[in-house]
Amino acid sequence: MRVLGIETSCDETGVAVYDGADGLLAHQLHSQVDSHAIYGGVVPEIASRDHIRKLAPLVEAALAEADCDGSAIDGVAYTAGPGLVGALLVGASLGRSLAWAWGVPALGVHHMEGHLLAPRLEPDPPDFPFLALLVSGGHSMLVAVEGLGRYRTLGQSIDDAAGEAFDKTAKLLGLPYPGGPALAELAAGGRPGRFDFPRPLTRKPGLDFSFSGLKTAVAYALRDAPDEPGLAADIARDFEQAMVDTLALKCRRALRQTGLKRLVVAGGVGANRRLRAALAELAEGEGVSLHFPRPAFCTDNGAMIAYAGYCRLAAGESVGPEISVRARWRLDELKPPGDALGCSAAG
Repeated sequence: MRVLGIETSCDETGVAVYDGADGLLAHQLHSQVDSHAIYGGVVPEIASRDHIRKLAPLVEAALAEADCDGSAIDGVAYTAGPGLVGALLVGASLGRSLAWAWGVPALGVHHMEGHLLAPRLEPDPPDFPFLALLVSGGHSMLVAVEGLGRYRTLGQSIDDAAGEAFDKTAKLLGLPYPGGPALAELAAGGRPGRFDFPRPLTRKPGLDFSFSGLKTAVAYALRDAPDEPGLAADIARDFEQAMVDTLALKCRRALRQTGLKRLVVAGGVGANRRLRAALAELAEGEGVSLHFPRPAFCTDNGAMIAYAGYCRLAAGESVGPEISVRARWRLDELKPPGDALGCSAAG
């Protein structure tokens, strides 16, 4: 089965083609970073309009890259939520229309399910079950993934997500949008240990996250520390370390509580090099395997939607002619398909 996947949940327009026998055939991505940078964050109306301009050409480019046309597509998957409603409707409208025109089934995919399954596109894919750390601009979650559609949320952020805390802290430091990569670059030149920032909720039992206080600690440090060369880099370095320590500790706690032997990391923050190094050390110490998607698949992309859609479409799922999206959609509302026969791991 060959599936066209469309991702338009926020500020990336992604289109990909996934084949059950041959793996990922095409991957096209347009980022709107430059359009939103002058505003310091995503502007929903600008995002929606840019998706309208870019999506159809990207579909054409993906089909050309896959060396096929609509007649070779067996199903269409698109992100149906969670995300910005206007942006989601662009992808859902075109995806459902293409499926109707081509006479193939269509399916709305949960954005987070796409992220959870993205590491299964790699050459060494994780088998079920596994523990997933999902860290992005809008989500920080620890999820026990027992199979397709069988997700158990163990902990999540009660306020700012990890990526959101990165962006807000970067803004405090006067860094450009998007803040996460800019802060990590600045932190590389900082001196460790100058600031003792908190590791939130690590002294209490449980697996939830809270990063708003960490961001506030940075604001106080900027207010109280003498303004001298290297101050911003030192703050960035210790903020990043506090974030990494917190995420790693929660992963260790979750691995020990669940007994799972595979750790998957997904979402945009999963591209952070210091986090990757810390989790690699953790995995070695705990005797578990560690799996990341390639950096291009950490952020939003069409490949993860094409693969997640393939898994469910191949198992017989589809939607009717209606076009429906959801700004909010809890991961634990998902159910496994009747028969997940199509969800093989292939790169």
